[in-house]
Amino acid sequence: MNFIDEGEMDYKDALNFIDRLTYLKTGKHLNDLERQVFVGSWQGRSYKEIYPQNPEYVEKYVGYKLWQKLSQVLGEKVSKKKIQGAIARAKTQQPQVFLSYRNQEPDESLAIQLEEAIAQAGYPAFRTGVEKGSSHSSAVAENELAQIDHQLAQCEYFILLLSPQAALSEMVIEALRRVQELRDESHNAKPVILPIRVNCPPCTPLNHDLRSYLQGIGYQEWNTPADTPTVIQAVLQRLSRSEDWETPVWEGNDVAEEISSYQTPINPLPPLPVAEPELPKGQVRLASAFYVERVPDETQCYQEILKPGTLIRIKAPRQMGKTSLMARILYQAREQGCRTVPLSFQHADKSVFTNLNQLLQWLCAKITRKLRLPHQVEAYWTDTFGSKDNCTAYFEDVLLSETDAPLVLGLDEVDRVFQHPKITDDFFALLRAWYEEAGYGDSDSDLWAKLRLVVVHSTEVYIPLDINQSPFNVGLPIELSEFSREQVTDLAQRHGLNWQTHQVEQLMTMVGGHPYLVRVALYYIARGELTLEQLVEIAPTEAGIYGDHLRRHLWNLQQHPELATAFAQVLVAEEPVELESVLAFKLHSMGLVQLRGNATVPRFELYRQYFRDRLQNVF
Repeated sequence: MNFIDEGEMDYKDALNFIDRLTYLKTGKHLNDLERQVFVGSWQGRSYKEIYPQNPEYVEKYVGYKLWQKLSQVLGEKVSKKKIQGAIARAKTQQPQVFLSYRNQEPDESLAIQLEEAIAQAGYPAFRTGVEKGSSHSSAVAENELAQIDHQLAQCEYFILLLSPQAALSEMVIEALRRVQELRDESHNAKPVILPIRVNCPPCTPLNHDLRSYLQGIGYQEWNTPADTPTVIQAVLQRLSRSEDWETPVWEGNDVAEEISSYQTPINPLPPLPVAEPELPKGQVRLASAFYVERVPDETQCYQEILKPGTLIRIKAPRQMGKTSLMARILYQAREQGCRTVPLSFQHADKSVFTNLNQLLQWLCAKITRKLRLPHQVEAYWTDTFGSKDNCTAYFEDVLLSETDAPLVLGLDEVDRVFQHPKITDDFFALLRAWYEEAGYGDSDSDLWAKLRLVVVHSTEVYIPLDINQSPFNVGLPIELSEFSREQVTDLAQRHGLNWQTHQVEQLMTMVGGHPYLVRVALYYIARGELTLEQLVEIAPTEAGIYGDHLRRHLWNLQQHPELATAFAQVLVAEEPVELESVLAFKLHSMGLVQLRGNATVPRFELYRQYFRDRLQNVF
């Protein structure tokens, strides 16, 4: 990684900077005489010294037009005497650029060439690579995370080199999530996200989060080194604001739409990750040969979703397969003629949670858009009635009356609502009221019986809710557990590994039955990239295959010192530790601890070994 110093330029740097900026703004480079006048002026020479053959002509025509042109390019009045100050100001005002890529080829070479071109154009640039494993010490890794935080907060442009491998990185997802937070908090929607798809055609299946963060954003494509000049030129043009990024062509798909396009199971040899590793809040494709069915939960859910007015509640820590199960429930419902809408609250802007009115309008608008119905939310929102009444009327008159087909809503990441106590009570009371409407036995109940809800969350509800108004004590509760020893054995066999009991236990001692961590381990072992013994030895280090996963957790803990302190207490204790309930629930939601009654313990040996020293040193 590198950060370009904004130090003083010599005349060569200044000439290259202004010539490139002029080209980006006007489409033409400086001619030879203009370059000569510029260099001489920069060095403080008179027109007679610059061009003794005809100084009057150079001053009245060449110089005059040059300063007019540069005034337009730099956005301020420029003269022969003021050129150094004008360029110095322009250079310091250039937008900072954050360049994220995967430490592999061709990604790294392209990143280096982009950085060099960006630097030559005078833009401060920060380049950081996402690594599968790192040999850096824990202190270096922690400093790098702090540096990334600082640079993300400062940058105006976030360039993402999106290769299929980078798309599997938890750090990429986390960086995009933080960029989105910065955009929500800014007044000018900065940083601007500029994706470059590296050997990653538009048909490449992407994680649901990636599609959500990048939906509607234009992108450039790189497939061979011959594309490099075009990509660089497009980036520099966008940075110079001389033209917009390419017209958006990436519309993205919904969760249910994506999985419905993968209906033929595939079991390749040698085993490859047909189902993408479960990135945070991601789902395994329906056709994956490596998906492990949750018995008997899935059969129950498939039967329940066909019942009028049903409510299914799915709870588990992060990366346990909640969204995968929700997507399958929606798919089964669609197969039976239901309309389905998946919604993730994680991707709603912060402004949505300002008040209940904002949240319910957003909910109605999103459902309307996904069902491809005419937008008429404002027509149903009046000051005469409260927001809950307005929302209920919209459901009755527009969403539920539009057709006889049932409407199944998959509400993912509802934990996001827990963070806003002022609206939590009313929002969940409304869901409970809709659920109860279906059982009243009148004409309205027939209408509400067409609504089926799937509510997905990662943790306990730590906001006190009226027991008679909460949706979290009715309906069908599903709490996903880790894979059993038998399931891990079966999954190993699907990867072509003929493991004995002691090998399964060796892996589960390190990562338990965690669906994501187990699948990543089996993927690399099945490909012959490392042995089980090697994996166990380096797993809790930056150089191991979980380095990206562990660094994301460390990055999050650095942002929340109160959680880091609480987790450190759990790590060093010999017995289960009783924490403040909110802290315990949040650590459980992140998947870092297990809850045993009112006490907590580290979830895996992997986390105990990796975080114990780091949290003591950093916090």
